[in-house]
Amino acid sequence: MASTRVTGTANHHDPAKVATSLAERGSISVHHLHYKYPDGFEALKGIELAVGPGEKVALIGPNGAGKSTLMLHLNGINEPSHGEVWISGLKVERKVLKRIRSEVGLVFQDPDDQLFSPTVFDDVAFGPLHMGVAEHEIHHRVEKALAAVGMSGFEQRMPHHLSIGQRKRVALATVLSMDPSVLVLDEPSAGLDPRGRRELIELLRGMEQTMLVSTHDMRLVAEVFPRTVIVDGGAVVADGPSEGILADEDLLVKHGMERP
Repeated sequence: MASTRVTGTANHHDPAKVATSLAERGSISVHHLHYKYPDGFEALKGIELAVGPGEKVALIGPNGAGKSTLMLHLNGINEPSHGEVWISGLKVERKVLKRIRSEVGLVFQDPDDQLFSPTVFDDVAFGPLHMGVAEHEIHHRVEKALAAVGMSGFEQRMPHHLSIGQRKRVALATVLSMDPSVLVLDEPSAGLDPRGRRELIELLRGMEQTMLVSTHDMRLVAEVFPRTVIVDGGAVVADGPSEGILADEDLLVKHGMERP
């Protein structure tokens, strides 16, 4: 599917500076990314995307557009049929997956997909433990990650006894404990009540990592993400400042969304 409109990108400055920034820790660079499922369905059709260190970018589009498929390429869960993905100047490929997965924290929509241990501490410690981090450092990382998401003191709680909002925070802490430079979140506000949603907004606003967040929550986009990318039909169809994209009702309706 060809791009119907590109409203501008956040990376329109001097090419040499852009190239340098995309080699820095926290950068995302996707080149001509194609992906076919085993049944032959082409889910991604030449995705081009560049995100600089520290940028907060919303990824929006209708169900089945290819957003989740794209996100799974960022830490090597999916392998491209054609094209390349680079994280922090490092090409995503099998021989460096351990490094890539420490750089990219992927948080799924359902926190129960990531929480499987008897206690919150065990869940948050799981990543650093399997990275070979020293035991005393693991304790420090768990404390720091839980503090970052406002869940200090919950170390010995059972994850399945927590509210959906608390479980989402713990799921985020499980990736923060690996000290990622990039956070990739899938529908983080889904299922939250108004208080939980407001807490999530404040949490995301305060984080320094590069963020690529897939969401149908247009109000969340407006409040947190300065830049928005629309994906539809496996291609990027718009990329630019969120204010302009969210104000363009014709563009949103054409791609299955509504103005906030």
